Amino acid sequence: MAQVINLKGVEGNLVSDSNVGFATLVRVLNNKTSVQLITKKTAAGEVLANVTLAAGEVLYIKKAPSDTLIGVATSLAVAVAQ
Repeated sequence: MAQVINLKGVEGNLVSDSNVGFATLVRVLNNKTSVQLITKKTAAGEVLANVTLAAGEVLYIKKAPSDTLIGVATSLAVAVAQ
C-alpha cells in the first residue's frame, strides 16, 4: 500500500541551508542518478548529522523547527506530517 502523508508546504531544493518552513518532519528526494549528502545543522550552523541518499531515494527526516538541511540543487524537500 502506498504511504499517505499530509503536505505542509511547497517542495524546493536544498542548494542552501533551509529550515523547510520550520518543519519538524521533512520528505527529502534525491532527484539525481548519483548519491547525495544531506546535512542537518542547528540554526547557528553547527553540524548535527548527515546522511547519504542513493540515487532516487526518499527519506523522511525529523528535526527541530529551527534546524536546517542542506544538500544540492537536485535534493528536493517538502514539509510533511503523518
